Amino acid sequence: MVEILKSRHQFLDLIQVAFILTDMHSKILYANRYTERLFGYAREEVEGQRIRIFFLEEDLTYLLPNIVYLTLYKNGFDGETLLRRKDGEKIFVHLSTSSFKEEGDVFLTFSFQEIQRLKKLEREKLEMERWASLGMMMEEISHQVRNPIVSIGGYTQRLMKNFTSSSKNRSYLDRILRETKRLEKIIQRVEEVVLIPRPIFQKEKVQDLAETTLQTFSRKSTESGISFNLETGALEGEEYFFIDKDVVVRTIYYILENSIEAITRMTGGRKRTTVKVVLFKDEENIGIAISDKGEGIAKKNIKRIFEPFFSTRPDRVGLGLTFVKRAVEEHGGTIQVESRLKRGTTVTLTFPRDRRRKIRRELISPEADFSSSS
Repeated sequence: MVEILKSRHQFLDLIQVAFILTDMHSKILYANRYTERLFGYAREEVEGQRIRIFFLEEDLTYLLPNIVYLTLYKNGFDGETLLRRKDGEKIFVHLSTSSFKEEGDVFLTFSFQEIQRLKKLEREKLEMERWASLGMMMEEISHQVRNPIVSIGGYTQRLMKNFTSSSKNRSYLDRILRETKRLEKIIQRVEEVVLIPRPIFQKEKVQDLAETTLQTFSRKSTESGISFNLETGALEGEEYFFIDKDVVVRTIYYILENSIEAITRMTGGRKRTTVKVVLFKDEENIGIAISDKGEGIAKKNIKRIFEPFFSTRPDRVGLGLTFVKRAVEEHGGTIQVESRLKRGTTVTLTFPRDRRRKIRRELISPEADFSSSS
């Protein structure tokens, strides 16, 4: 039986399920290639071992013996279980087992399907549904709240015409007008996060995107005594990636805005300083790292900075980084923040260079080019 399986290993290796064959004592006789990928062992390392090497120490007393018993004498086992990889990392899988006889010998089969990825996809689906539901609710809330705000602001401006600038009543009206504008801004920022459109991906030059974004800050940064240093040396010539330009420009804008504010609070605008923007790449991704020497973020706050409405400044809405995180994730990218108090912060964004898989972008071998022979 083992020889038959090994002679057909190329077919079993195509199966996206870890498949293992053991004798009745659970000694591993054969493992397909997906087993290597799932558990981190080379097949030569597991063949000859017992199936116990995949189970947690605490499950060797009851769980594994019960699974083997059900496999040998009942209809097998079918369910979810927590196992371990070669590196000790725990992995959640769906395990199905069965047994059969061949020429008087009893064999057991173990099939492992990774469900962590399925769970992740399920979470992402639920997250999308949650944002969609929030979007519908936000549209209605915005409509219901914005109308009274507009009325309050309009009537306040009319009343202000009846009072001089030195009048005490005028100061009250000024305060009402400021607060209505603040409410309007909060609604706009919430809408921006909740109602962010699905990205419309276009091919964009990385350097042009960075330069366009920095230009929008040129005046503001000059007034604050802050300059930008754009480093593109890690790129080879002109590099492109597929993004929604408007969304990514806004994303970088919010990060730069935070950097300028952090530096200004640190120096009081009395000292010239630089925000460094570094563009880099790897085989699959384009990266943008923005570093400042501002006041930094307390360690206790790092995990909270992406939460809606979290801000250490009462005059801020606290939705800028919430937008950043959602926008980057909508692009299939990642965001990483490193910060030390009084030392500064680095925010690193990565975006896929091409949303198409490599097999769709280029020939993996010259021999794959059949067009010349057709």
